[in-house]
Amino acid sequence: MHDRRIDGETQVFGNAGALFMNAMTWYDHETRSIWSQPWGRAIQGPLKGTELKLLPFQLTTWGQWKHEYPESMVMINDVNRLLGGRQRFDSRFVIGLVIAGHEKAYYIEDVQEVGVLNDEIGGLPVLVWARENNFHAYIRVANERMLTFHSEGDRLVDEETGSVWDVSRGLAIDGPLKGVSLQSVPSMSSYDWAWHDFYPDAEIYQP
Repeated sequence: MHDRRIDGETQVFGNAGALFMNAMTWYDHETRSIWSQPWGRAIQGPLKGTELKLLPFQLTTWGQWKHEYPESMVMINDVNRLLGGRQRFDSRFVIGLVIAGHEKAYYIEDVQEVGVLNDEIGGLPVLVWARENNFHAYIRVANERMLTFHSEGDRLVDEETGSVWDVSRGLAIDGPLKGVSLQSVPSMSSYDWAWHDFYPDAEIYQP
């Protein structure tokens, strides 16, 4: 998911209908440049080399989303798809983080096993949380203080202050830091082979 503004101007994109390195491509309506979806980068045309800003990404179930945001609407061609069976993460799925020019990926199963990982990317302290069909990633700094987290179900607790955090919002809901929020990390999910294709030099977390 990317910010579709270029130099302050909002662009309109469409599906280019072709694959680049086995991944989707877009085109922008203004210049007809071709863009790589994982990179958010123009790979052909007048805007070649231009990159869109990667945004924080949330992968969750429709039921969980409606619980958190009950007034939400969804754009979908076939509403019956919302009522289908639950799809679990494939064992080859990774959570890919891209921040400050650094990239790192985590196998979702590794994160699920421990609940939450306290890690660093390019010197920035981050946390990665995963459970069932859901994951979140944040910079684990609040009020200029680095925090260490452990998971208690769908809540996080930081060891430094004992504050309790809502993991879906990165928001402290109880304790000394109540009302403080964590900054989300730009992220994506993909198969491990696809991540290697687009970020061949990126580190893969090893438990």
